[in-house]
Amino acid sequence: MYKFHKSNENLISHSDLESQCTSCEFEECIKKLRITHSFSGKGNSYDNVCIESFHSVLKTEEVNLVKYFDFDATRLSIFEYIESWYNRERIHSSLGYISPQEWEDNTKRGS
Repeated sequence: MYKFHKSNENLISHSDLESQCTSCEFEECIKKLRITHSFSGKGNSYDNVCIESFHSVLKTEEVNLVKYFDFDATRLSIFEYIESWYNRERIHSSLGYISPQEWEDNTKRGS
């Protein structure tokens, strides 16, 4: 069983439509933990393509390269990856090969 800190109200669990992720037992578990369950619609493989792509990049560039010692170290490491690298430095082809931070800055300036 997973150990969660504080409130899980803003936590979203994204999964595929595999049987273990759509079972009544799994649904009861995440409901008790106050987690929102998100998954692609049946027959719609593009429903959550953005988050699927993010998960793939996160695993390839961070999670599979690091040995985490505990929950807090994992949480901090992933937070730092997202906030320091993924959003601020890493270029994204979907944004015209600029970082999300640069895209946001350009949008605010009206460029």
